[in-house]
Amino acid sequence: QGQLVESGGGLVQPGGSLRLSCAASGIISSIVTMAWYRQAPGKQRDMVARIISGSSTTYADSVKGRFTISRDYAKNTVYLQMNSLKPEDTAVYYCNVAIKNFLGNVLNYWGQGTQVTVSS
Repeated sequence: QGQLVESGGGLVQPGGSLRLSCAASGIISSIVTMAWYRQAPGKQRDMVARIISGSSTTYADSVKGRFTISRDYAKNTVYLQMNSLKPEDTAVYYCNVAIKNFLGNVLNYWGQGTQVTVSS
């Protein structure tokens, strides 16, 4: 089955920037969307940004104007450029790929998660 490999997390100071990447491999079905989610301790996993094949994007209100999602179709890689990071952005960030299989069902694949810590 498909595998999503994430990278780019780390420790940054408030106001700093990070770029997350997620490379998808072994996914032969049609990719509907690629997205980033995050989960802070004690919180549910929430969508941060999403991009569809037509390059339309959706962002959580909390990250609008600061985060940018993009996709390299040739590399099957999705990126999340995070600028002006705030302590409240601290979370484990997960890559998500939604596919549609031969039956027309939408299935989700998840990356292993990468820790982003914003602290002074």
